[in-house]
Amino acid sequence: MARETVEFTQGIRENLRPFLEQLLQVFFVGLTIGLQRTVIPALAETEFGVVEGSMTALFAFVVSFGLVKGAMNFVSGRVSERVGRGRVLIWGWLVALPIPFMILWAPSWGWIVAANVLLGVNQGFAWSMTVTAKMDIVKSTERGLATGFNEFAGYGGVALAGLVTGYLASYFDPRMSLFIFGLVVILLALVAGFLAFTETLPYARAEAARQRSGEATGPRPRYVEGPDDHTSGQIFALVTWKNRTFSALAQAGSVEKFVDALMWALVPVFMVTKGASLIEIGWVTGIYGFVWGGSQLWTGPLSDVFGRKWPTVAGFFLCAGGVLSFPVLGTVTAWAVAAAVTGVGMALLYPTLIAAMGDISHPSWRGSALGVYRFWRDLGYAIGALAMGLIADAAGMLEAGFWFTGVAMAGSGLWLILGMTETHPRLNPAYETEKTNG
Repeated sequence: MARETVEFTQGIRENLRPFLEQLLQVFFVGLTIGLQRTVIPALAETEFGVVEGSMTALFAFVVSFGLVKGAMNFVSGRVSERVGRGRVLIWGWLVALPIPFMILWAPSWGWIVAANVLLGVNQGFAWSMTVTAKMDIVKSTERGLATGFNEFAGYGGVALAGLVTGYLASYFDPRMSLFIFGLVVILLALVAGFLAFTETLPYARAEAARQRSGEATGPRPRYVEGPDDHTSGQIFALVTWKNRTFSALAQAGSVEKFVDALMWALVPVFMVTKGASLIEIGWVTGIYGFVWGGSQLWTGPLSDVFGRKWPTVAGFFLCAGGVLSFPVLGTVTAWAVAAAVTGVGMALLYPTLIAAMGDISHPSWRGSALGVYRFWRDLGYAIGALAMGLIADAAGMLEAGFWFTGVAMAGSGLWLILGMTETHPRLNPAYETEKTNG
């Protein structure tokens, strides 16, 4: 036991190399999803044959992505507790290899929907493992900082890819630009995954052993009480409805993805109808991504100081304001400001929700719990995109999708106020005589 404790010491400084390896991987994952953020929605009708004005058909590629990614998050979290984080990461990149070819040769929109099925598997395996691996190697007091850096790298990659592909598609052939960009990124990520990704599952097992033996130091985490020999169904039920705080976090994760689905598919189409160019769309969606990604460098550490609950709540209401203001504005500059406000809101809530899940999930089943949370979170892509498409088609106006998303975000923030208990172990520690049932 003593050897385990020394060998698998937690902390960013103590594990700087694997931490940087994980950041590189999540940056590649962000680039992979970002290559579809600007060009594909804007050219859905002219390049890929989507029926003009059909928002439900357009949103189908986001729905397919969300459904598959959500399911794969759940699967990858569970499987990684058996085979390790690195192997699941590699599987994710192997699945991604056909995506650039499918975009290049797509004769119809159905091929893009199918490519996004593979993208969902890639994201569910690869991005999930960067998050889980960070939870394995950092201290409980560093979870906000760690998730902030992780999501900064990932969504910085999303924003950069969206901006770069917007320029490339404006000056060169759109399909060939996406093909070359995507293939280079995926091959680099695969090579890096084989050569430079430290397996972190032993850290989680060592942490669980320290908790069982009483060797752990510092504030006592408020772990939710769960079964020692857990099944996937038990952890799914625990996170989804059996524990009040877990349930509040799961619904919040799902609803916040409505915003990203809106920025991914609805905003480019909305801006096209207002006469914006691909480059202008790339800048507006890029500003959203850059602000979201960059701000997490301070919002993650902020939650380590002030706790998880209130920064998250503030983020939901800030996002609601940014989204609701978007359709009443009429210039690229104004849309960029609304996108930046929305990005700050996402930065306040996004890494903080993940850190809160890590706070109260026991290390012996943390990978599974994070997988369930990420299942519900990314299912929000599908729920939000489908709802926005149907509402926009029924109302006959794109603005209805913005109104739906803004109201949903405000309602989710209210649920957090009523249902979430502060999870930070320093601010709300468990005590020796107290059952940590949340």
